Amino acid sequence: MSNAPRLTALDALHRSLGATMTDFAGWDMPLRYASERDEHNAVRTKAGLFDLSHMGEITVTGPQAAALLDYALVGNIGGVATGRARYTMICREDGGILDDLIVYRLGDTEYMVVANASNAQIVLDALTERAAGFDAAVRDDRDAYALIAVQGPESPGILKSLTDADLDGLKYYAGLPGTVAGVPALIARTGYTGEDGFELFVEPRHAETLWRALTEAGAPAGLVPCGLSCRDTLRLEAGMPLYGHELTTSLTPFDAGLGRVVKFEKEGDFVGRKALEAAAERAATNPPRKLVGLVAQGRRVPRAGMAVVAGGQVVGEVTSGAPSPTLGKPLAIAYVDASLATPGTEGVGVDIRGTHEPYEVVALPFYKRQK
Repeated sequence: MSNAPRLTALDALHRSLGATMTDFAGWDMPLRYASERDEHNAVRTKAGLFDLSHMGEITVTGPQAAALLDYALVGNIGGVATGRARYTMICREDGGILDDLIVYRLGDTEYMVVANASNAQIVLDALTERAAGFDAAVRDDRDAYALIAVQGPESPGILKSLTDADLDGLKYYAGLPGTVAGVPALIARTGYTGEDGFELFVEPRHAETLWRALTEAGAPAGLVPCGLSCRDTLRLEAGMPLYGHELTTSLTPFDAGLGRVVKFEKEGDFVGRKALEAAAERAATNPPRKLVGLVAQGRRVPRAGMAVVAGGQVVGEVTSGAPSPTLGKPLAIAYVDASLATPGTEGVGVDIRGTHEPYEVVALPFYKRQK
């Protein structure tokens, strides 16, 4: 088996644009093209273009596709209307999070599950195993799609110039088949930046045509190509969790403050139900730690794994941290003792190489776009 990183259909194009490349979950991906701060600000104020072809698409089809997904995932997938999408999770029997997912209902008996790149194989294996006894098929479609995202306030106008699909009627977390710049695409109003935007699922052979058309159409509006680095600062400001940081197998959705994705009211059993019922009760009565935002009072940047301290004691751990271009201060997402999780709590710090830097506890998200 080769250990060489996988390349997206846009690999040569990224290199021609001078991208700094990095290995991410076994893929060679653009980290940045020029300045990550400029890329971040472009998405907040104008528009950015992302290659997300490393994400893992898994198609589930058949008469019992909905029943299988209701059993395999924590959400009520059977209740999702055709053309809509839902954020959900797949958990272990003990309630630990295997991955967070977006599920698109493409038809009566057809769904597309989109997993994180680092967990795509784990999710595929789990769904395949859980499909036993259901009249449904699970198909690995990772090689069938390239995924291009255009994000930011100017993205609807840019996309409208290239498609006659009804973008005005396309709600957040909905998807419709259409043609963009002559390329057949699933057009989804989803994203991971905290801004309005679209994710376009296309055949890999069409990816370069679509990227070039979006680049040209977006140039007057200030669209720039964006790498993984600014994607991380954008999702951090928007308080969006990242698997391997805020979400892990040692945490349940309730530990992560995302218990709302677990739908106990749906019919029948689902994997992890018993453990999650116990976790829900714990979270309601006696949560050990809660996920909060931390805003630095100084300039030093916190990083994942650093200890959160108060009164000389370790009271939590940073899961994500970065300088925030929008707020102009370093930010962190952290799990802290429940007694210190109230917004406005003072006396909390982050241990940055032996110095306890002062931080203020705030509610997530740090940034919310103006509708």
